[in-house]
Amino acid sequence: MSSVNKRLAAKPADYKSGEKPIWCPGCGDHHVLMSFTRAFAQLGLPSEQIAVISGIGCSSRIPAYTNCYGFHGVHGRSLALAAGLKVTRPDLTVVVASGDGDGYSIGGNHFLHACRRNIDMTYVVMDNHIYGMTKGQPSPTTEPEFDTALSPGGTRVRPFHPLVIALASGANFIARCFSGQPNETAEVLVEAIRHPGFSFVEILSPCVTFRPDEKAWKDLVRPAPVAPTNDQGKAARRLMTDDGFNVGILYRGNRTPFQAMVGTCNTDLLELEKDFEL
Repeated sequence: MSSVNKRLAAKPADYKSGEKPIWCPGCGDHHVLMSFTRAFAQLGLPSEQIAVISGIGCSSRIPAYTNCYGFHGVHGRSLALAAGLKVTRPDLTVVVASGDGDGYSIGGNHFLHACRRNIDMTYVVMDNHIYGMTKGQPSPTTEPEFDTALSPGGTRVRPFHPLVIALASGANFIARCFSGQPNETAEVLVEAIRHPGFSFVEILSPCVTFRPDEKAWKDLVRPAPVAPTNDQGKAARRLMTDDGFNVGILYRGNRTPFQAMVGTCNTDLLELEKDFEL
């Protein structure tokens, strides 16, 4: 069968595992999973050529629900795992699933340097502005005034701005999607995976359990009023004035992806040890 016929024959169900998701009813992550499998079907890749890597959190359960290679890592370290995998196995399509807590808090430093290194992989962050799995603590993207039991009156701390951080740190593709638009999200994921270098996709994914106010997001999101740009200055101005609800591809960079130096090491370990003798 030709590669074209394989793509036509692929179905989203081919990329689903037999595990039933245990997210809360109404959680946006159900639709994100749907977008993942639709994107993989559109790409037509064999499931064994895809690796889905995650950390800790509601969003990070996705590898278990896909019929691909997967790794459920520790909190905040998914990008480090994924980078090591992609460098050693460049033939694999590597997609990382994360959340605003996992990705921007304990994983924040990895996020900066993953953008900077520009390894050819795709980072998908499901942002619900709250810690859902651990019962509603404020996350780095929670609004300063949002009142919770653990932060009465709000944190009064400026929220993390992931798209601006990604642009400044060197991400080569930046987009925002809404989980309630699975077809559009799948299309963006396809573009992100195909784009060379480090691609970052933020998906607004409401937590209806701890943030029922986020049900209003479906009425707030709208297509970005401008076409994607490869000009960092223009992209920065757009993102800095963005209210967080413009969806679509916002930046397409043209940086050359990181290429690992492949070869054999000719260093004699015994000679190396001599340099450390006291």
